[in-house]
Amino acid sequence: MFRRVKYKTESDFEKLRKSAQVVAVTLAEVAKYIKPGVPLTYLDQIGEECIRDHKAIPSFKGYDGFPAALCLSVNDVVVHGIPKAGDYLQDGDIISVDCGAILNGFHGDFAYTFAVGEVSEEVRLLMDRTKESLMEAIDVAVAGNTVGDIGHTVESYVGQFNYGVVRELCGHGIGKDMHERPDIPNFGRPGAGDRLHEGMCICIEPMITMGSRKIYMENDGWTIRTQDHKPAAHYEHQLVITDKGTEVISSYKLLAEVIGTEERY
Repeated sequence: MFRRVKYKTESDFEKLRKSAQVVAVTLAEVAKYIKPGVPLTYLDQIGEECIRDHKAIPSFKGYDGFPAALCLSVNDVVVHGIPKAGDYLQDGDIISVDCGAILNGFHGDFAYTFAVGEVSEEVRLLMDRTKESLMEAIDVAVAGNTVGDIGHTVESYVGQFNYGVVRELCGHGIGKDMHERPDIPNFGRPGAGDRLHEGMCICIEPMITMGSRKIYMENDGWTIRTQDHKPAAHYEHQLVITDKGTEVISSYKLLAEVIGTEERY
């Protein structure tokens, strides 16, 4: 079925900013507990409590039957990891924490990949380069450019390191619905696909693998893993395109204070 782009007003943008702020606070709170030995279900509990404490609703919980407030994806899980009883973080793991919150009818949605304890240099580079591909993509996410420009930027940047780019999953428009048009693939041709216009809100989310780009879904209908079981990294930012230019309304700044990193946004 053909989907139209749902353009937003400045009033909508202001609500989206507030939803994104709830996600920023929640990711920072969860970051405090990311360490070896912590149960994934506890992280999910922390995340849900934080979202609800800010008078928001977890976007993910109950979405098409998803059972948790956070997607917690460890090591070779690319995205949509379900926190299950008996699953604990271990030293050397990496974990993508994807969080969504609904406030005043609008969704905030973005993600960050955290190191658990000490990770290998190879894995650290995968994380850093995946995040940098997102920053490069944000630079071209301006009115007049296309989703192909975004995807080409991600693919070109990580391609120099021979990483895999997941093709079956992509970023998306967002607003009153969590997934709206346009789709934002992490590969593409410059100038191809939907054109970006003032009034859009989009999520860009590179999903990059250390080995093959091939993935599979587990029997739970959600968990996406790399076929070769090599690790994957996932970062996501939420942007609005206004009459003043592109604004990143999501923020890693609060979680950076917890984990001691420097973040551009």
